[in-house]
Amino acid sequence: MNNTLSRLLPSALLLLALGLRAQQPSGATSAPGIHDFSLVQAINYASKNSVLVKNALLDYQIQEQSNRATTSQALPQITGNITGTYYTQFPATAVPGGSFPGTSPGKIYAFSFGLPSTNTIGASLKQILFDGQVFVGLQARQASLDFYKKRQEITEQAIRANINKIYYQLLIGKFQLAQIDANIHSQQELLHNSTEMFKNGFAEQLDVDKATVQLSNLQTERIQTAYNIAAGYLGLKVLMGMPIQDSLALTDTLTYDMVRNTALTDDYKYSDRREFQLLEINKQLNEFDIKRYKKQYIPTVSLNATYQQTQYYFHIDPFKGGTWFPGSWIGLNINVPIFDGFYKQANIAEAKLKLQQTVNNQDSLKIRIDNDVKEAQLRFTAALATLDFQKKNMDLAEKVYDQTNKKYQQGLGSNIEITNAFADQRTAQANYFNSLYNAIAAKVDYLNAIGKL
Repeated sequence: MNNTLSRLLPSALLLLALGLRAQQPSGATSAPGIHDFSLVQAINYASKNSVLVKNALLDYQIQEQSNRATTSQALPQITGNITGTYYTQFPATAVPGGSFPGTSPGKIYAFSFGLPSTNTIGASLKQILFDGQVFVGLQARQASLDFYKKRQEITEQAIRANINKIYYQLLIGKFQLAQIDANIHSQQELLHNSTEMFKNGFAEQLDVDKATVQLSNLQTERIQTAYNIAAGYLGLKVLMGMPIQDSLALTDTLTYDMVRNTALTDDYKYSDRREFQLLEINKQLNEFDIKRYKKQYIPTVSLNATYQQTQYYFHIDPFKGGTWFPGSWIGLNINVPIFDGFYKQANIAEAKLKLQQTVNNQDSLKIRIDNDVKEAQLRFTAALATLDFQKKNMDLAEKVYDQTNKKYQQGLGSNIEITNAFADQRTAQANYFNSLYNAIAAKVDYLNAIGKL
């Protein structure tokens, strides 16, 4: 009967093993929290506290700062500088003979002149007037943010799907535990009646022993089911980013009708899938790359301006005086690309190939989405049919057991009949709970496939 809950247990325990250490606070710890969560509240909590979602949000914020860096390239760049120089030996300036009176043609004369110490204080400004790559980068800023926002949504969707399955898995586990308790109570009554009948000579010791074995099996099953539920809660907490020491209770209910209230449809859109939306944004970024590399063929224009003050004096110590001389200039810089060994051409070709890869990935994703939807439809349809059958089978098995138990207590039935009826009832209950989870999981997968989860 506990096979249903244990199907997600390995995943939950894996999450627990990976995330338990990260969830433990260092140093002083706060008092454990108490949470009574519906499914929606559990998902909202995970969207704010899951480490995976937090890191996805940080990726978005990192891209925001990267966009700021791109924007800064279009803004004025101002640089200050302070330079101090002391000449221990003046560099020589060579002039040909005959250039000055008293010099002989054919000879080289060297002159050294100037003051030994200079200080320069100045500031330079550079402003890009036109750079195609920078302008394309500015245009691509929003698409870059959209890319990381969509990745965050995909992460949240994956967590939402897992929370759906584990949340309802735990609700089913509670039903299982309640059913086991009811079976234990029934078996305890059977054991008591068998013991009394044995004492009065209407039953054999074998009947008492069989009832004892069945009761022991049920009690063992209850221990295992309770453990699986507790482990499932731990896995859910880790997935949600909740401290392990916090208390968590699930407030939603699960009914047979809730599982069946989803209508299957073939009217779905590829664009509803966030993975497809991500590829659309990636396609835009690929197109911006092509555009950016093509702009490298266009000349760039920038404005340069500098203002400085230079001080000349005879001593190393600048505080002993000296005269300051101003200087300033403005320049226009135009860079015209001529030949770069086909570097730009290679970049454009590479960007176009990456764009084709994205288009191919879109085509592949469309096929995968069609397959996901069709497979989910088939699985959900089969799961619902199985659920209907197993519910009727469980109701019938419980009815048969109740009637057989009454006959046995009245002395009209045999121990074999009651034992077989009880075994059939337990099998029917286990099959029902398994089919209930399969139907829920199939429903979640179907909604996920059509992008409506």
